[in-house]
Amino acid sequence: MAVCARLCGVGPSRGCRRRQQRRGPAETAAADSEPDTDPEEERIEAGAAALAGAGGGRGAGPSPPPRCSLLELPPELLVEIFASLPGTDLPSLAQVCTKFRRILHTDTIWRRRCREEYGVCENLRKLDITGVSCRDVYAKLLHRYRHILGLWQPDIGPYGGLLNVVVDGLFIIGWMYLPPHDPHVDDPMRFKPLFRVHLMERKSATVECMYGHRGPHNGHIQIVKKDEFSTKCNQTDHHRMSGGRQEEFRTWLREEWGRTLEDIFHEHMQELILMKFIYTSQYDNCLTYRRIYLPPSHPDDLIRPGLFKGTYGSHGLEIVMLSFHGKRARGTKITGDPNIPAGQQTVEIDLMHRIQLPDVESLRSFNELSRIVLEVREQVRQEQQQREDGAEDGEGRAPQSPREPQRGPAQPSVELPAEKGGGPADGEAAAAAAPAPEQPAQSGQGQPFVLPVGVSSRNEDYPRTCRMCFYGTGLIAGHGFTSPERTPGVFILFDEDRFGFIWLELKSFSLYSRVRATFRNAEAPSPQAFEEMLKNIQSLTS
Repeated sequence: MAVCARLCGVGPSRGCRRRQQRRGPAETAAADSEPDTDPEEERIEAGAAALAGAGGGRGAGPSPPPRCSLLELPPELLVEIFASLPGTDLPSLAQVCTKFRRILHTDTIWRRRCREEYGVCENLRKLDITGVSCRDVYAKLLHRYRHILGLWQPDIGPYGGLLNVVVDGLFIIGWMYLPPHDPHVDDPMRFKPLFRVHLMERKSATVECMYGHRGPHNGHIQIVKKDEFSTKCNQTDHHRMSGGRQEEFRTWLREEWGRTLEDIFHEHMQELILMKFIYTSQYDNCLTYRRIYLPPSHPDDLIRPGLFKGTYGSHGLEIVMLSFHGKRARGTKITGDPNIPAGQQTVEIDLMHRIQLPDVESLRSFNELSRIVLEVREQVRQEQQQREDGAEDGEGRAPQSPREPQRGPAQPSVELPAEKGGGPADGEAAAAAAPAPEQPAQSGQGQPFVLPVGVSSRNEDYPRTCRMCFYGTGLIAGHGFTSPERTPGVFILFDEDRFGFIWLELKSFSLYSRVRATFRNAEAPSPQAFEEMLKNIQSLTS
């Protein structure tokens, strides 16, 4: 209060127009303009001038320097100053005095706030035709719906999804992102609008549902709680087609899979497709969304984390989020299926246990690859057992001497070269598990790669060279996420944008390709917030 009074040059008296109560942007934007002059302000300024004149005749000391007041600045300079302030601070500024309130009615200020805070690049001058001001756009559209901007996962049972809500011109649009048609994992993502919000008149913003094939229609958005909102369609008849459910299914199949049911010869795949259509159709009128973040990146990450498209057999392509957590990497499903639902960790990579693949001819043998992986798994199990035993023994022991360091998880034996004098079996195990002298990730070199005979792949167009491989585990389960278990596998890093995973027990290979779309308002505020988000989406389907 005192600060505002000093800036205005009117002192801490009743001349300051700021009140204790705070108004929202919408209320301030709708406030009527007051007279340009304030009698109380004029009285105070006149009194201050009289005092200055009375003291001018005294010779007791130097006269005080002239006082600088914001009120004395020209209006065009105040417009420039106010336009550089955050839009959330302007309502309080409008309550300081009448002059500030009048200046804050200038549309130039709000046009700049729309552009800098929300990226509105449209020519906002066109709004004059409709009678909607930039102040209305900011207060009634952008500021009001700012909480739904960002990346979201819809609650559609095990299937999940990926929604990005962005400011698009003078609209706020919710875009649903879909993987490309199976098995073209390198193709770009597909997307379609689910809803939009726009301001057509000065009263309030309009929410429209975009689902169906009959154009936009009346909808509703409700912010349930922090990081969660829901949408509802008020005209579900727009979702129906004249040909009934059969026509709706054929249309959905072409959009979802890019083919007809007659083109799919696998009976199990037909059942999965029909099941997904029936299940997801129940959510065409009301959906709940929960906020998700893109994973934070660090300079020492194996590759840049982010979203990837992956092949999952008869389930088609799914979206997976790759993130790094110290000595491990995780692949979390953003979209899922009835076996492994969205939110679960589909793969986990142990970055401390690198696998050296054999030559191409030996790699063609599935038994050879299986032998190498199972040896590493046994080594991982033994190291884990040693750590647990060491922790139990350490409870009753004195702290270890610094001269006798104990090898911890950061220095596993798999990284060490074979000791001299070891037998042939020991030498083979070490050669299979230990890293190569020169790591391809740093040198840029690759090694030949081919899938073992008997390992199935939805996409035969996989890279024939890889940088490096690591031991990992993949999550498998029965229908309905029954009897889930983690089974051994191999993580293959091909390049910065592609990796693969061999599911040893399933004799199956999944190829993953980076999602190249740019998502706005999707960065996590902190690493802790990202970890909490992962726990939340996993708990919903556990």
